[in-house]
Amino acid sequence: MSAHFAPSFWSHITVMFEIKPISPEIYRQQTRRSTLYIALTFIVLALLVSGLAVMLLGEAGGDNFRLNLGGVIVALIATILLVRYLFWSQPWMAPAVYGWQLKRSLMKVTNVMHHVTAGVMAGDVAAMKLLRFYHLGVTQMYQLDANSSALSQMVREIDLHKARLEALGIDTGQTRLDPQWIDAVKKFAPLK
Repeated sequence: MSAHFAPSFWSHITVMFEIKPISPEIYRQQTRRSTLYIALTFIVLALLVSGLAVMLLGEAGGDNFRLNLGGVIVALIATILLVRYLFWSQPWMAPAVYGWQLKRSLMKVTNVMHHVTAGVMAGDVAAMKLLRFYHLGVTQMYQLDANSSALSQMVREIDLHKARLEALGIDTGQTRLDPQWIDAVKKFAPLK
């Protein structure tokens, strides 16, 4: 973390995210696999819980829709808990977790983008680094999601900002999201 920014309460809690090189093909293959595992877990749990609910509490030949619906809801909650507290740390979930963290980090920047833009216009180094991180992150996200058309619309903006950083002697390899940058840009009033 940079020494010239005053630390905030949240910067101690927030984990710094780092963009890592990852093959888009492998990413998509592994995230499809983890999605399949999660879907199968949900289906099996829904069948088991609904079946048990009907068997234990249902009426033979009666309307057991509520029990089936309740079983599906319980299975959904159980699946969410399993993903969050058991599957999340498994190696087979790593690409999906990385993708989620990347998108979450980009959303943090998007939420303050009007401040970032104002900071960049004012020549603030933290804002310029934050915008470069955002550009690198968005580029990777679009590559991972195979969305080249959305990326092609941003290439000019990305290249212009990179050239500006190079002209100022600022490192263009901003692969880490420093939470203090987000705090720092909030001081800039949004442009109108």
